[in-house]
Amino acid sequence: MSKTETESSKALNEAAENLSRAIGALKRGRVIVYPTETLYGLGADALNDEAVQKVFQLKGRRPDSPIPVLISDQQMLQTLVADVSSLARKLMDEFWPGPLTLVLPARKNIPKPLLSPLGGVGVRISRQPTASQLVKALGRPLTATSANPSGKEPARSLHEAKKYFAGRIPVFIDGGTLTS
Repeated sequence: MSKTETESSKALNEAAENLSRAIGALKRGRVIVYPTETLYGLGADALNDEAVQKVFQLKGRRPDSPIPVLISDQQMLQTLVADVSSLARKLMDEFWPGPLTLVLPARKNIPKPLLSPLGGVGVRISRQPTASQLVKALGRPLTATSANPSGKEPARSLHEAKKYFAGRIPVFIDGGTLTS
């Protein structure tokens, strides 16, 4: 095996291990930092009330300011929303996967911190490979709010995310430097 093949294999093993650690942390109700299309996000199991509360605490965010979630597919969407209008369906077909978040009428059992004042939930399907893998492996929606304390600049690198949250979050997944 060549040096390049060995390094590539090592990187793949490390990525798989990080994904496994992240899923384990999410299933235990912990918050992680992960890359999205445009910036780093704080990820928690969006259907775990305590985990969602931890996201709000880490950000110092007001509880009346809902956070969006990532979903893996249309089946997961149906577990969150009560209705999808024809306009929303057209937008999904055109822009998903991608960074477009749609606020749709939520089902009654959705955690309150995810709900807008009018009862909507912000959802999207990410095209970022790590984010997509996390949602699929978790099998549940993942919070998708920016990895920064409220009022601070969003983290666009792992270094910036660690400056905000080192010692308070168990898993940080590197996605390089992100740009909008």
